[in-house]
Amino acid sequence: MSDQHNEIDVHSGVETTGHTWDGIKELNNPLPRWWLIVWYISIAWAILYMIFMPAIPALPGFGGTNTPGVLGHSDRAMVADKVATMKTERSAASQRLMTASLTEIQNDLNLQQFAMAMGESAFGDNCATCHGAGGRGAKGYPMLADDVWLWSGTLDGIEYTLRHGIRHEGDDATRFSAMPAFGRDKLLTSSEIDDLVQHVLSFSGRATDMDAASQGAPLFASQCASCHGDNAKGSRDVGAPDLTDDEWVFGGGPADITASISNARNAHMPAWQGRLDDPTIKALALYVHSLGGGE
Repeated sequence: MSDQHNEIDVHSGVETTGHTWDGIKELNNPLPRWWLIVWYISIAWAILYMIFMPAIPALPGFGGTNTPGVLGHSDRAMVADKVATMKTERSAASQRLMTASLTEIQNDLNLQQFAMAMGESAFGDNCATCHGAGGRGAKGYPMLADDVWLWSGTLDGIEYTLRHGIRHEGDDATRFSAMPAFGRDKLLTSSEIDDLVQHVLSFSGRATDMDAASQGAPLFASQCASCHGDNAKGSRDVGAPDLTDDEWVFGGGPADITASISNARNAHMPAWQGRLDDPTIKALALYVHSLGGGE
């Protein structure tokens, strides 16, 4: 073995190690000097790091935790300090939100930026599940990024809706409207509902049976116009939607409208007052208003 170790490779003139694989002999080349220097520096750095910084875990003499290090550095303490600082800064801004009107917040760029960031976060946590990211809505959940509002699209109106919800039990100030279930409660027959559906479709020029639509006209006047208006433009006073456009919360096809008339669509929205604090509700109102449909 020693003879093999001292063997000199004829091609490179380098001593071999004695290791051979498939006739290939390993040369005993020294490690590059730069690599050794880096390696030694890494070892020295690791030793110094263990001395000055938290490093070795679960030692009995340190209560089962890591060594604290000479500098006493703690990422947990740093994060706690930053969180405390952030809470202090947010608390000051939140107090400004409490006392400022929605219009004043809009006119204060710094306060508006804070409110928008706070509102976007609150929307993602509490509203996006139903209304979708960016307020794009879904079937059964209104879009908040257009200019179509069942109630009010002003800053104050949006804040009111957020605070008191829609048909929220236990809040006397909640927004409330009740559409009768004309089919389920046998207020209209199936044929009358079919005629009424054609009449509703005619408001947006989509009726397929004009004779049925004509027969549905007196039914609309007697059963629906008190809320939706004689011209079917709706009323925000009672949350009655406009039936002349192409915006439908629960779908605007004949089957969807039939289901709405037959069974009613009295959906609910939570009252966020008591669940969210006042600054968050204000910030949320501003964010919803900014989505594109605020008046």
